Amino acid sequence: MIATTLAVQDILVLDGALATELERRGADLKDPLWSAKLLIERPELIREVHLDYFRAGADVATTASYQATFEGFARRGFSHDEAGALMRRSVALAIEARDAFWAEPANRAGRRRPLVAASVGPYGAMLADGSEYRGYPGVTREQLAAFHRPRLQVLAAAGADLLACETIPCLDEALAIASLLPGLQPALPAWISFSCRDGEHVSQGERFADCAAALDGLPGVAAVGLNCTAPEHVPALVAAAQARTRLPIVVYPNSGEQWDAVAKCWHGERDAADFAAQAQRWRRGGARLIGGCCRTGPDEIRALRAALLG
Repeated sequence: MIATTLAVQDILVLDGALATELERRGADLKDPLWSAKLLIERPELIREVHLDYFRAGADVATTASYQATFEGFARRGFSHDEAGALMRRSVALAIEARDAFWAEPANRAGRRRPLVAASVGPYGAMLADGSEYRGYPGVTREQLAAFHRPRLQVLAAAGADLLACETIPCLDEALAIASLLPGLQPALPAWISFSCRDGEHVSQGERFADCAAALDGLPGVAAVGLNCTAPEHVPALVAAAQARTRLPIVVYPNSGEQWDAVAKCWHGERDAADFAAQAQRWRRGGARLIGGCCRTGPDEIRALRAALLG
């Protein structure tokens, strides 16, 4: 799927943030379920955001399943079957938005039919304690595989085109996910993107280049890269990956604003034109799937598409 698209289109434009964009539109996500909370309360708002990203130029919608886990929903009183239904809803909402966008003939000019990527958040997202930005060295690869297996199967069978395994803080978790991909029914390609703490290391401390090399050639892994990372680290990380993998490189960093964990707010300025200018540098460095993460929105994706694809 990714390879087919990149064979005819040099760059695949991803969408921007979901959770922070939902908050910008008035949603209260101060909850362990984060954006998955709206799968229960306001699914129509999720659909609206997906549609606006397609209109802004995104070739891919990433679903609201990042924080959707059997464990997280169970803590809210949902059964296993109910939790699975909510995960499938996340994919259905993105598909509905894609189909509504594609039903308008004017939207097809110069565009390929957009894709839906089912978001697979890390083990740390289920913990809801920020550990996807620190890692969890005491958790084994086997435990991580056991956590991911049932959710991956539900999402793979829900109708998505691919899987977005994102904000992964450590190599063990990436390899645990990769080990499960060949057994999914249906088998879907996946990108695996790491959260990185600087221009050399993923969040738990392994070298990003080593992580990219370890995933190279594994069945089902269609792209490797980073997300939810400060944009100033992207050029060095892309260069490191380029030297160690033949896979397409995916990058979708944060806007450049800084999160204050004490005050629980963002500081700094958001500039769509500057973000797009940086994206041109990432493209020149070798990135081929490019979008935005926290605090980016449709304006950033619109500017990014114009800068990258004209």
